[in-house]
This record gives sequence, C-alpha cells and structure tokens, in this order.
Amino acid sequence: MTIRMRITLLVILTFIAIAGIGGYAMYQSRGSAVEVKSVTEGVMPSVLASSDLMGQLKDVQLAAMVMVTETDNQLVVQENEKLAEKKAVLEKALALQEKQADGVAQRGLIVQAQESLDNYFGAIDNTAKFKLAGKNEIAQAQFFGGVMQYQTELEGIVNTLRIEKNRFKDNAIASLNGKLSQTTTTITMVTIVAVLLLGGIGFLLYRQITGPISRMSSMMGEIATSQDFTRRLPVQRMDEVGHSIVAFNGMVEKIEEASAQVRQKTADMQAMLQNIPQGILTIVDGNKIHPEYSAFLETVFETSDIAGRDLMDLVFSGTNLGADTLSQIEAIGGACIGEDVMNFEFNEHLMVGELEKTMAGGNKKILDLSWSPITDDNDMVIRLMLCVRDVTELRQLAAEANEQKRELEMIGEILAVAPAKFAEFIGSARRFLDENEQIVHQNPEATAFAIAKLFRNMHTIKGNGRTYGLLHLANVVHDAEQHYDDLRHPETGAVWSQEHLLLQLAQVREIIDRYARINDVTLGRGSAAAEASEAGPGYERHVLTIDRKHIQESLHRLEHVNTANLHELVAVRNEVRRTLRLLGTEAVQDVLAPVTDSLPALAADLGKAAPVVEIEDNGYVVHSFASPLLQNVFMHLIRNAVDHGLESTAERVAAGKPEAGAIKLEMGVMDNLFQMALSDDGRGLALQRVRQIGIEKNLITVDQALSDAELARLILQPGFSTRSEVTEVSGRGVGMDAVLDFVTREHGKIEIRFTDTAEGAAFRPFQIIVMLPESVAVEVDGIDVPYPVAGQEPGHPVQLPQDGNPQVA
Repeated sequence: MTIRMRITLLVILTFIAIAGIGGYAMYQSRGSAVEVKSVTEGVMPSVLASSDLMGQLKDVQLAAMVMVTETDNQLVVQENEKLAEKKAVLEKALALQEKQADGVAQRGLIVQAQESLDNYFGAIDNTAKFKLAGKNEIAQAQFFGGVMQYQTELEGIVNTLRIEKNRFKDNAIASLNGKLSQTTTTITMVTIVAVLLLGGIGFLLYRQITGPISRMSSMMGEIATSQDFTRRLPVQRMDEVGHSIVAFNGMVEKIEEASAQVRQKTADMQAMLQNIPQGILTIVDGNKIHPEYSAFLETVFETSDIAGRDLMDLVFSGTNLGADTLSQIEAIGGACIGEDVMNFEFNEHLMVGELEKTMAGGNKKILDLSWSPITDDNDMVIRLMLCVRDVTELRQLAAEANEQKRELEMIGEILAVAPAKFAEFIGSARRFLDENEQIVHQNPEATAFAIAKLFRNMHTIKGNGRTYGLLHLANVVHDAEQHYDDLRHPETGAVWSQEHLLLQLAQVREIIDRYARINDVTLGRGSAAAEASEAGPGYERHVLTIDRKHIQESLHRLEHVNTANLHELVAVRNEVRRTLRLLGTEAVQDVLAPVTDSLPALAADLGKAAPVVEIEDNGYVVHSFASPLLQNVFMHLIRNAVDHGLESTAERVAAGKPEAGAIKLEMGVMDNLFQMALSDDGRGLALQRVRQIGIEKNLITVDQALSDAELARLILQPGFSTRSEVTEVSGRGVGMDAVLDFVTREHGKIEIRFTDTAEGAAFRPFQIIVMLPESVAVEVDGIDVPYPVAGQEPGHPVQLPQDGNPQVA
C-alpha cells in the first residue's frame, strides 16, 4: 500500500471528527512528499552533475597532455578534434547547470565557467598550432604556462559552483527538515485532539511515513558531510519514499564511479608527467626551484635534491661559464619574475642556451637549456620554466662526424692525385719546411732575406697544394704565408718570434704528415708504389681501396645527417667508420701471392708436383701494414709444408692420393684474435722423429714422458730441424723459431692442433694456427666494394701450374 493510499484511508476514518485539522495535516504531508521529491530528483541531480564536471575537466586535461606529448602531427590533429568534442560536452553540461541554477551567485559562477572554458580551449588550440608547426618546446611551454593555468582557474570555478550547489542542497535539506518537523507537529496536534480515536492510526502514520523520511534525510546529511559515497540507504518497502531512496542510492553509486575515474585519470596524468624524457623545472621568486618538476630532471643532474634549491647552485655550479655570464643569469629572475613579460623578451638574449657542466661524480655533460615565461592574465611573469636536455652524446657524435667528414674530404683529394705526383709533392713540402725551420733557428732577429725566403717556400707549398686540390692543406698554409707577408710590411705590427714561427711550421708539418699518413697507411698507396717499383715489371700489388664514388656517398651522408637525431648520427658514424677501416686493406690472396707464385719452382726442386693452395678468407681482408709480417710468416710455413709435409709423387700415388698435394689456409676472428689455420694433406707430423731430435739436442731427456702436443711444441725451438742434411730449402734449423719470433713480436701466438685423436701415433695430421690481434683484419661483409683480383672471389682454391701463373681451379 502506498503512502497516498494510507493517507486517504486516514482522512476517511477521521473526516467527521477532525475534517478541518485532518485536511490540513493531509496538505502538510503532501507538501512534505513533494519537497522530498524535489530534493532527491531535482536538487541532488544538479549537485551530482556539478561534481561530474570535475571529472570531465580531468578527462580534457589528460587528452591535452597526450596531444602535447604526441610526435605524430596527424595524431595531434586527431587528438585536437577529440578535444573539440569534449568542449561541446562541457558546454552542454554548463548549459544544463545554467537551467538548474538557483540564485545570482550560481548564475554568475556559470558565466565565469563558460568564459574560462573558452580561454582554456583557446590555449589548447594555440598549443596544437605550435605542435603542428614543429615548435615542440614552445608548445610545451604554452601547455604548462597557459593551458595548465586556465585548467586550474576553471577547476576553481567548477569547485566553487559545486560548493554553492552543496550549500543550496544543504539549505534545501534543512528546509525539508523544517517542513517535516512542521508536519510532525500538525500530526501530533491531530493525535492529541483525537487521541482516543486516532492514537493507533497516528502512530502507524508516523512509523510508515515520517520515520523513513527522517532517516533518509539524516543519512543524506551524513553522506554529504563525510563524502563517503560507499554508504547506501536501506530500502524497506517500494512506496514513494522507497523509490526516492532507490534513486538516491543510484546517484550515490554514480558519484562513487565518477570519483574513481577522476582518481584514475589524475594518477595517469601524474605518471605521464613523471615519465616525460625531458628535464623540466620552474623557477619562482628568489631563483628557487619549485617543488614540482619532472622526474627525468633527477637523471640529468644525477641527484634527487632539487626542490627548493637555488637555480645557480643546481644548474650553473661547476660549469664553463664566466663570472660575468653567471651574474647576468642570476639577475634574470629578479628582472623577470613579477614583472611584465616584456622584461623577459628584453633579457632573453642573456639566457644561456648551452653549457658544459662537471657533475658530482667528475663526469662532464653538455646541457641544452630552453627558457620560457609563465604568465597570468595580465601578462605578468609569475614563474620561469626551464627545459634541460643532456646533449653530451649528441655533441660528441656530431664532432666525430665532422672529423670523419674532414678525413673523407682529404681522402677524396688524395685519390685525385697520382701516387707518384703525390709522393713528390709530400717530399718537396717537407724539404721546404725543413729549410724554413733552419732559417728560423739561424735568425733570432728578422732579416729581409729570411722573411723573403720563408714566404717563397711557404707560397710554393700553398701553390702546389692548390694545384693538386689539397684544400685542407692550403687553408692551413695560408695562415703561415699571411704572417710572413705581414712581417714584410712593418706597418702591420707583426713581430718576429722564433717560438711563434716554429709553432706555425709545426702546424703545417702536422697537416702534411696527416696527408702522407692517409696516403701511405690508410690508402696503402705509398708502400704499394714502393713495392711495385722494387718488384719490377709484371708485379702488381692489389690494395683493396674504396673508390671515389664511395667517398662522395659517405660525404653526402655526413653533410645531410640530422645532427639532432642521436640514432641517425650513430648509424652514419658507424657506417663511415667501417668504410674508413677498409681503406688500405688487401686480400690475403694478394698478400701471399709472392709466396704462392714461388711454390711451383720449389716443388720442382724437390721432385714433387706443384701443390694446390686453397685460401678461405671467409670475407676478411688485412691491413697493408700487416702484409710484410704475413709474407714472412707464411713463407716459412708454406715452404715447410711443401718440403716436410707433402710426400713425393711416387709416395702419394702409392698411398692412393692425388699426385699434387693440397695446402689449405682458413681464417676468421675468434676470441678477439684473427686466426689463420694452415694444414696440408701430407703424412702429418713425424712425432717419433721429433722426439729423437729433441733428445739429441738435449731439449728433453730419454725417460721424459711428453704428450703429443708437448712434443709438437719442440719444433718451435731455435735450431730444431728434422732434416739430417742441409739443402737449399731446409736443414739449417731456421724456420719455425723465426715464425714464432715474428708472431710474438706483434703480440700474437702460435698453436699446433692435431686434427685426429690418435694419441701416440708415429705421424699425426695437424694444423698450425697463427693468431694475431683482431685489428690486423677487417670483415668486408655488407660493404659494396670491388674485389681487387678480376675473376677471382674469396675462398676459391688457387691452382699453381708449372709456369707459376695462378689461375682459378
């Protein structure tokens, strides 16, 4: 039975006795029910809607943060369009609040909120424009200085509106309580007048209507005061009061959900701010650092002691800035904060954009600084924002790229000059420098003859350098030449100083030596030309050199690399470094060509067929500086293999082997060593003979027990030979010990490794492994360079016929 039905029954029962008082009581009760409905279905939804505005504002703030941190302009446009939709939702919500506003104060707050909303989204639009224009730092400054300011202002207005709504709600509840109290009093009077007739009915009325309404009102007040939105009113029956309680519980549940969303969005926003890879701080009056700053700032300055510190202490202590510059920076805060933004614009040129700072641990960092003002509505600077980036690695890579570019340009200049002409130029330049140094030493005071001679020599070097296109040399020489010219004209004020003149000559010699070093070592042109000259006609030394096209391509990459992109700088640096490493390298086949070319004649002297030599380089080439070493080492090893390892033709045929023996050289890098393993298909190492020779030479005793590996090491001893007679080829005991000496002097080592498991056998096949520092070799993999020997690829066996000319087998 509903409340209305109960009241109707009461009126019928008491109509005759207390028609007037009963009618009044009924009126009061209906008014109370209406007011309850007004509070629960009118006032409370309006209050809840004002609270929901805060959550919507947080949602907008999170979306704006996503937009300002987005790197893709298309996504920035999409996020800005979403923000426009959210603005429409907020405007609709404010329009609803305006309809439900009660009183001048609420309407005034809504008008302020609408104006602030326009300013807020105007600032967001400006931020988006800066983002789309590629001005990320200005966009971030606009966001933190403008958007966040209007966000705070709008939140304050909405919060005030919510408080005003709550106050109105409290007044409504108080009015309801007064109304209910008045109704209770009326019913009590009716009960007193008709106590005998209506005592029981009056008690029932109080229990069924007034009690639940009072409890509901009381709990409403408690929830509003405590802000504990987890509490719910109990529903005892589904009448008007019960439906109101259900509606109230539903609204409290929505408030709880909205509060949870606000908390989550706030946490997400804080997490995003804390993970921005940018050091951001704000400076308040007194040059102090505001407690709110990005977490990445602690990584940049390697300390967590930041909040409240003096700007000069945190950022500018231990830097390379002078006292005057530091004083100017320190004065910036007082000159800008609290003043018109125009003061910041006037002083902006004094703000340092980059500095070198020594950190507490002793390491040095290069920091990029970006300054921005944070202003209020009156364009007054309230704080300064400083964005700090660690660009140490970026600057180092840029410097390295510039140095690589310089070297590539010098290589291109050298390649344009014939080797003989270049060698002649370097020789003449050094002679002129020697003569100039002698003139300076012999003349403590200036003489016209000495100055003229210095000028002529240096001018000749400069002219020859320009003739051959050696522009880097010409630029350095020009400074010395200009100084000599100034000495010829006393009116210039130039002073003869032996120390200064010798320093200039040293600088010129340094650049000449660098050109010579690139030509001789990096490009290998000096040694190649000399060897070709000594070898005479018919000998060609192939040096694996990058052509000028590759040099130009590398220069193009260096000139167009984005110096602000760390990953791009690293990639280009590594690629050019690898290209430079290949300059002046040779194929192992070419390095060992003099040795392999001599094998047919050696085999003929020994009565053996010319062996087949197979070289598997596995894509490795060697630096030309290692060529003499490899030739010396493998001259002994390969000739020993032909003499000692390979059997005679008759023995090989009898053993079922091909007439011509096979010698194999394999190479690769392992354990940071360039390893070259030489083996042959002969009978193997004669271990019994080695032991016998070791006893005869007192290297071991008769009863000394040695493993096969220990016996094998005896062949590396000085004077050790298994030949009983001296021939033109061997028997003098000089060979393996010389190889060991060559290798150890270059910080290498030699291992003898058996390729079978027959411990104690008379003969055992083996490999001699020569190990040299990894810097000797370079892997060609991934670089498109022409292979130096036409028609021959790495890893193909080389057949050595009787005429001595190598050909592909």
